[in-house]
Amino acid sequence: MQVVSRQPSEEAPARIRPLSVLPVFLDLAGKRTVVAGGTDAAAWKAELLAAAGATVEVFSPEDELSDEMRRIAEREPKLTIHPRRWEPASLRGAAVALADAGSDDEATAFRDAARHAGTACNVIDRPAFCDFQFGTIVNRSPVVMGISTSGAAPILGQAVRRRIETLLPPSLANWAALARTARERVAETLTPGPARRAFWETFVDLAFGPAPSEAIAQNISTALRSSREAPRGKVIFVGAGPGDAELLTLKAVRALQAADVILFDDLVSDDVLELARREAKRILVGKRAGRPSCKQSEINALMVKLARADRHVVRLKSGDPMIFGRAGEEIAALEAAGIGYEVVPGVTAGLALAATLGVSLTHRDMAKSVRFITGHSKSGGLPQDVDWRAAADMSATTIFYMGARTAGLISERLIAEGLSAQTPACVAANVGRPGMRCERTALHDLAQVTANFDRATPILIGVGQVFAPRLVTAQTEAGGGLGAGLHAIG
Repeated sequence: MQVVSRQPSEEAPARIRPLSVLPVFLDLAGKRTVVAGGTDAAAWKAELLAAAGATVEVFSPEDELSDEMRRIAEREPKLTIHPRRWEPASLRGAAVALADAGSDDEATAFRDAARHAGTACNVIDRPAFCDFQFGTIVNRSPVVMGISTSGAAPILGQAVRRRIETLLPPSLANWAALARTARERVAETLTPGPARRAFWETFVDLAFGPAPSEAIAQNISTALRSSREAPRGKVIFVGAGPGDAELLTLKAVRALQAADVILFDDLVSDDVLELARREAKRILVGKRAGRPSCKQSEINALMVKLARADRHVVRLKSGDPMIFGRAGEEIAALEAAGIGYEVVPGVTAGLALAATLGVSLTHRDMAKSVRFITGHSKSGGLPQDVDWRAAADMSATTIFYMGARTAGLISERLIAEGLSAQTPACVAANVGRPGMRCERTALHDLAQVTANFDRATPILIGVGQVFAPRLVTAQTEAGGGLGAGLHAIG
């Protein structure tokens, strides 16, 4: 079969998906703000404004002030209470105006007065009258994150905040403060480009560790001097997993966020690419059996060229880079060119299949080993350099990658080598992706079942006792929905 070569193709960074709201951050330090109402809800907003450095004027009759508002006023010098109702004149000159309105009529009047005064308006719990909304906050000031669900699900926003809180150490606030003090020296010492970026990438790596010590702060100057010479470019091989972006490692996400150029395969999902740095150039270098593909030599040459131009290159491969990803050939090319590289592992499709089915590939009662075998040779036929006698081991689990076109030959060869024709097997497509489909069968029916699959999709074939229907069903049910992503289990 003749394979037509195609050149690597650049793709513009994906446009930002539609936003329900635009997240913005207001500098309110020293600016006048107005809060109409003395309720607990108004007190929380008033405290938030004061925490942002604003001077806060609260308008509320004395008998309508909550105990919480009184407590905040006692301890917060930036907050002043005017014991009367607000008037349109109260909003003049305010950067932000908030109200806890008791009716739509009051909310309408407040919104209209705010607009007349040219003031951004928020009416608590009445989004139809708001120019802006408050989100759930993660505070590592000067690092501040706001999370919004556009009012659709506040509880969900709080759940997102809790997850982010666990990922960001409290010491991040100290590192951000140190970055602010170092920023001017970095700008004076390092020219824009690779040297400055190398310094900040090193700094960011440290920021997710312990709080900075005085010694680290003193060594900023040393780090600046060492960064003056721009480092040579490097390549990071990143495993994109089977498609689900949530299966990426934290290290993989950080690599994508730091990339200058991303060379990615056909099977890398859009959800994974969405996590990449917006400014990174994306180049498709896909290789798919039976389709026009980039030559491996072209990919190798492109990696070397980009790295020598001091680019931070991410070679993004579906699954794990070191399993049927031709990483060995690409690493050899980099080593020959004297270019540094790093490998970030990913979840290979065979393991994703096992996780989705709830099947242990090395179940101690059924399998003593697991094998990953390519389903086709360079010429497209059945690989002849595989030890097929060893592959026909009843005590092993075998996963064949890229075996859609050779499923019948695989079945015949394994049976010829002594494996029972009734050995359990399964065929799966789009593992770890929406629309995943999996069917169980027996080894002798492998070709017939595989023929019912779209061969344009990535297909896996599993062979071994662990795929017995009774075992798959029992473990899937016991796993609390691990098989929920399956389109069909025959």
